[in-house]
Amino acid sequence: MLGKSLLGAIAVTAALWMAADAAAADDSKYPNLKGQWVRARIPVPGGGQAPFDPTKPVGRGQQAPLTPEYQKIFEANLAEQATGGQGNWQGGRCLPVGMPGVMNLYRAMEIVVTPETTYFLIDHIRGSSRRIYTDGRDWPKLIEPGFDGYSIGKWIDEDGDGKYDVLEIETRALRLPRAYDPSGLPFHADGKTVVKERMYLDKTKPDTLYNEMTVIDNALTRPWSVKKTYSREGGAQPTWIEDVCAEGQALITVGKEEYFLSGDGYLMPSKKDQGPPNLKYFRQP
Repeated sequence: MLGKSLLGAIAVTAALWMAADAAAADDSKYPNLKGQWVRARIPVPGGGQAPFDPTKPVGRGQQAPLTPEYQKIFEANLAEQATGGQGNWQGGRCLPVGMPGVMNLYRAMEIVVTPETTYFLIDHIRGSSRRIYTDGRDWPKLIEPGFDGYSIGKWIDEDGDGKYDVLEIETRALRLPRAYDPSGLPFHADGKTVVKERMYLDKTKPDTLYNEMTVIDNALTRPWSVKKTYSREGGAQPTWIEDVCAEGQALITVGKEEYFLSGDGYLMPSKKDQGPPNLKYFRQP
């Protein structure tokens, strides 16, 4: 009996070793994406928060190929922002930025690669966990829309050296409301946005990651393509900052209006000539 138990233990140990060796061999097929990725420190043309296209100024300077209908919506959004409002940008309301805006990287990103799923972890407003399914699945017939959408990816070995070079991703089922960036560039109200990404490391600078992104949306006259650049920073043990939007939030939404909470705890207008909220459910003095 002892001999059989010993043989069984040896067999189990050998199986575990083989599984570990297989996992290590499998890991070697993928590019090294470990560490902390941040938006490349490229000055934003004209200043302001990072836009969707990092090579162009924010707002109208993005030259987004919007249809006339959605250009009018964008202009109305800019007019509201000019008075102090948030416009179409939902980040100030503590709603998730969603795709593709979350990939502007207003906070750092961690990439975790497994054979079945690649995870993009971005702690901005709330913990965003993009799941990129690379297990060969087809698109489900029914998908519950989400701010980060549903993503299917494919690893590609472009140079035929037995290692993957590129991750291609397609994302669908994106929930509204969303905008491309803080300027409030809008998406079509039909919710049929498709985002395609092509991600790869620079061949000579392994701490530089590129994301070639194309958005297909019915508010656009044509697909809109941009190239984003991310840098690996923070060393072997980076510091990860927790982002809790509700903590210290001074923007208060009442109905369709946003107000600011003053330091002494009273509501203040956020826009010029803004009236107070309706107090019909409160006893009037």
